[in-house]
Amino acid sequence: MHIVIMGCGRVGSTLAHILEDRGNSVAVIDKNPDAFRKLGSAFKGDRVTGIGFDRAVLIQAGIERTDAFAAVSSGDNSNIISARVVRETFGVERVAARIYDPRRAEVYERLGIPTVATVRWTADQMLRKLLPEEGEPLWRDPTGKIALAEVAFSPSWIGEQVRALEGSTQTRIAFIDRLGEAFVPDDGTVLQEGDVVHVIAGQDGLDRIAAAFATRGGER
Repeated sequence: MHIVIMGCGRVGSTLAHILEDRGNSVAVIDKNPDAFRKLGSAFKGDRVTGIGFDRAVLIQAGIERTDAFAAVSSGDNSNIISARVVRETFGVERVAARIYDPRRAEVYERLGIPTVATVRWTADQMLRKLLPEEGEPLWRDPTGKIALAEVAFSPSWIGEQVRALEGSTQTRIAFIDRLGEAFVPDDGTVLQEGDVVHVIAGQDGLDRIAAAFATRGGER
């Protein structure tokens, strides 16, 4: 794959190296040529100096043959404008933009532009570590109706098969994180202490699911 990244800060440079290490060709755009120092001498991809929503700059970076585009500069406006130009002018389907303002992120998600709301994402991650039973969903679809969420379960469920939990709570478990390894459970999977359960459900049903997971047969 060929991937274009706009913004060569810590996120952009790290992303560039990860993608290149996985066998992709990468081009990085930044208006400040000094920013490319973060890439180091090991980076084999293209370094393109310019504005990320300038068509000529994008073409120089190979946007006409790109498979994906990431806008991760420090400016919300630049990121979203670049993402829209790449999607609407060049027809690139895999586009993502980093947005600091969570309110803007929600608007652009509804317009069909995938975003990563940096501040909100970090806050949500902290919530999930501190208060797992109150954390925000990991993911929502653009309409906000479907969510993927981590849900804490009562210790009374430990030792029971996943299908028993699903059947009792009318819930679909998407995956389980066990000792840092994620996997999709099958009918024979048994819940263990320390398992982190993730469910996929309608946004309006998450409170009901959390309550059902928190109790079993009157126990908590």
